Amino acid sequence: MPEVSVILPFFNTKNTLAAAVESVLNQTFASFEMLLVNNNSTDNSLSIARSLAEKDIRIRLLHETKQGVDYAMNYGLENSRGRFIARMDADDISYPDRLEKQVRFLNENPETGLVGSYVKYVPHSSGTGGFKRFVNWVNTFHTSEEIERNRFVEIPVVNPTILFRRELYERLGGCRQGNFPEDYEMQLRFLDAGVKMAKLPLQLLEWHDYSTRLTRTDERYSTEAFFRVKAEYFRKWSEQNNPFHPEIWVWGAGRKTRQRARLLENEGLKIQGYIDIVKGKTTKKTTLHYSEIPDSGEIFVVPMVAKRGARDLIRKNLLNRNYEEGVDFIFLA
Repeated sequence: MPEVSVILPFFNTKNTLAAAVESVLNQTFASFEMLLVNNNSTDNSLSIARSLAEKDIRIRLLHETKQGVDYAMNYGLENSRGRFIARMDADDISYPDRLEKQVRFLNENPETGLVGSYVKYVPHSSGTGGFKRFVNWVNTFHTSEEIERNRFVEIPVVNPTILFRRELYERLGGCRQGNFPEDYEMQLRFLDAGVKMAKLPLQLLEWHDYSTRLTRTDERYSTEAFFRVKAEYFRKWSEQNNPFHPEIWVWGAGRKTRQRARLLENEGLKIQGYIDIVKGKTTKKTTLHYSEIPDSGEIFVVPMVAKRGARDLIRKNLLNRNYEEGVDFIFLA
């Protein structure tokens, strides 16, 4: 029985599929199976997958007729046999020692349930500044504690880098279907259940960014979709960790921030007021200048300002006022 099941869903990826598969077949770690899940491809990527499977007995070719990466991933999970599950995308490249290093990490750290890695970002089109900034951010932290603190900023582990224990799938399920990014929802669900997640501070995957990538073309990966799923899991987190739950103060009083904050109110959270850098800003709720916020231990702050560089400035200000991240405040943007 293989130690690792590598699941790679694919749909119309004729130009990249072979290279992605070969990068897994060339791993230094030997005990794995590779599940290629065809999701109704209409180009010749299916014939490429068949040819690869005929040449290597480690490859199993599966077919999922329900359209969507969530359905394809779940079908792969249902048919997997490994003690560990690895995710792979059809347009990325795994470095040869990826599986070896990740399996070793989980074997040596039994308290950790999922491990990812840093990535090398490879853009293939213009207008990639946002993705590049995300990669620069996600490659700055790797410990379980850092992942837990950053869970509501963005997806904390790049999905095609993950390797996790099969037990998590059996206990917590695979991908859920809905109007949200299925990979982010799964990571939030695992973290909500107390699963420790980590990343190896090494680049073990080339993350290729094409204009056709789902994260660019599917509404389930829009900024608003991310905020919807954040709101649901933040409410659960607040119940357990916010001493003033359901009361919160939102840092950011701009129109867009207030719109997104309503998602928190829809989850039952009570916004006591807003904090802003503009003195005298008015909203329907109490609005404080950031210099006027109370001492630590009196309120819980949820910064939701998405402007570049704002997170670092807000963190510095709150830490200087003896606020503790994860105890007195947590970022939601």
